[in-house]
Amino acid sequence: MAKAVHPRHGSMGVWPRVRSQREHAKIRSWIKGKEPKPVGFAGYKVGMAHVIAVDNNKNSKTKGQDLALPVTIVECPPIKVIGATFYKKDQYGLHAAAHVVSQADKFTKRAFPAAKKDTAGKFETLKPEDYTEIRLVVQTQPHLTTIGKKKPEVFELGLGGKVPEQFTFAKEKLGKEVALSEVFTEGQQVDIHAITTGKGYQGATKRFGLRLKSHKAEKGQRGPGAFGSWKGQAHTHYRIAKPGQMGYHQRLDLNKWVLKIDDNADAINQKEGFKRYGVVKNTYLLLKGSVPGPVKRLLKLTVAHRPRSNIPKEAPSINFVSTTAKAAN
Repeated sequence: MAKAVHPRHGSMGVWPRVRSQREHAKIRSWIKGKEPKPVGFAGYKVGMAHVIAVDNNKNSKTKGQDLALPVTIVECPPIKVIGATFYKKDQYGLHAAAHVVSQADKFTKRAFPAAKKDTAGKFETLKPEDYTEIRLVVQTQPHLTTIGKKKPEVFELGLGGKVPEQFTFAKEKLGKEVALSEVFTEGQQVDIHAITTGKGYQGATKRFGLRLKSHKAEKGQRGPGAFGSWKGQAHTHYRIAKPGQMGYHQRLDLNKWVLKIDDNADAINQKEGFKRYGVVKNTYLLLKGSVPGPVKRLLKLTVAHRPRSNIPKEAPSINFVSTTAKAAN
């Protein structure tokens, strides 16, 4: 009987495994919220801890009991609105038709050559009925944190509501800050867009989890058993496991549960500070479970596109938050 051969390993749902073009994720579509407010936010990954919370799932066998839950801490300083983009839709899709920008500060100029003059007065000449969608152009404020970074990330942020409501919101917030509490609430589900930890160029065994071949095998142990039939031009099928880039990929983590949003950073700060991060100084949130990316990386949070029905809509009561650093392995 022939021996089973498995030349391909790994999920095709995350193909191709190529490096991300930039350190923060690119969001290609925004959910249509009902309220005229941003449908996303951004924060910096601090690290992980654990909490003791009361199980409030009515269908759970441990309802009312204390549970130890792993949590990810995300520091979310307010983001600043520096502009707005007005989109029109035609037979080919959405296209940017107009831009409005505010006066750039010294941090904006670190990210890109900013406009020399404020065009906020352009709002008076634009009519909401002429456009299909309006998005905010925002910048993060890493200088408010302790990660040692001053250059902000600049990206678009989708808005909920109808176009006239989006127009009013963008006009009021231009040049001002938006806080985390204006966007998300405790108990809500969010999607995390992030860039995973980069691991460089790796072989097929580490990259795809191939089983090691016999020590008597020819041409190495740590490769696929076969590259397929000969094609005449050194061609191998793209689905066969081969060495290449591992990590630093854009990934989407769905339906993360927001357990807590708070301004009191002393409730979570470790005495010696978080490893490789420092201390939290701004508004933070606790997400149940882990999220992609290393410490200090920017995470983009959006309203959940497909929220799970078995996750309670109210956050559990948290009785204890660990503030003790974990020993290194």
